[in-house]
Amino acid sequence: MLVGYARTSTFDQIAGLEAQIEHLVATGCKVFAEQVSSVAERPQLDAALDFVREGDTLVVTRLDRLARSTADLLRIVSVLEAKGVSLRVIDFGGSEMDTQSPAGRLTLTMFGALAQFERELMLVRQREGIERAKRLGRYRGRAPTARAKLLDIKRLAGEGLRAPDIAKKLGVSRASVYRLLAEARP
Repeated sequence: MLVGYARTSTFDQIAGLEAQIEHLVATGCKVFAEQVSSVAERPQLDAALDFVREGDTLVVTRLDRLARSTADLLRIVSVLEAKGVSLRVIDFGGSEMDTQSPAGRLTLTMFGALAQFERELMLVRQREGIERAKRLGRYRGRAPTARAKLLDIKRLAGEGLRAPDIAKKLGVSRASVYRLLAEARP
């Protein structure tokens, strides 16, 4: 059985998630999808890893949709191998990659390391850019996403939803929901 996993980091990337899902469905996959940062808990990935059985193949459109680091990738591959499940990456630099072969496993490990290296370089460049912008007085920080959803937070709280449920529903942190509700109290 082909089991697909699709992920984007933010709710703003809905088109990217939809494109992944369409590609996985066209490949014949049962799809698990979520919009969550790779550094957060990924319940749909956990569900997909729990769902797959011996002889199945976990399919992702791109490697960066699956793992946050080489160590995370190797952990996931180890879980899959222990269950007798292979991993298939549809868009692997213009070709497709499958861990059913030794060459596929080697390639996956090498590209996982390169992807992690690229991400770490990007983060260094990002930090350098932020520091430069701060020195020039141009840095404003990211837009406060939770505060923009204050009316929705108040409405959902008024409907009796708990802060963790509100946070999950609106895609903000629980701490932000608690803080904004406390600020809104008379």
